[in-house]
Amino acid sequence: MKKILFFFSILLIFFSFTKEIHPYHVGSVEINYSSKSKTFEITGRFFLDDLENGLSKKYGKPFHFNDSKYKAQINEALKNYSSEYFKLKSDHQFLRVNYIGYEEDSESVNVYLESEKVDSPKKVEAAVSFLYNLFDDQINLVHIIVNGNRKSEKLTYPNRYLFQQF
Repeated sequence: MKKILFFFSILLIFFSFTKEIHPYHVGSVEINYSSKSKTFEITGRFFLDDLENGLSKKYGKPFHFNDSKYKAQINEALKNYSSEYFKLKSDHQFLRVNYIGYEEDSESVNVYLESEKVDSPKKVEAAVSFLYNLFDDQINLVHIIVNGNRKSEKLTYPNRYLFQQF
């Protein structure tokens, strides 16, 4: 199953990164537990145009990632957007998740988040609904990694909840 999800995500991203409008609406979210910092380090990767459109629809104004004058606006919008469209629990306790920042290239954006400290998670639950406010065919591939053990799941709109035992 992991190999199929990995192949599927690579295939979708490969065929979707074109200058034309991509036919798929897909993103990925990696939730990686760091035993060193005792936090979950979260990276969301989305198509730049999709994220611009999702933020614009949500907040009613334009956002342009490749224009430095929008950087402060984008940081504030992504902080609020992430807090609404991403929730994390460990062992039945909600975790505070902080927005760290973002990086962009010409076609995609990485959004970085980090949870508060937690000791040795056994059950991880997440609510992931990035870009569900824009597309009713959005797919989010979610990878949860705890102590090197990787578990992946595909969430397709409107499904947003998942949990994994470690």
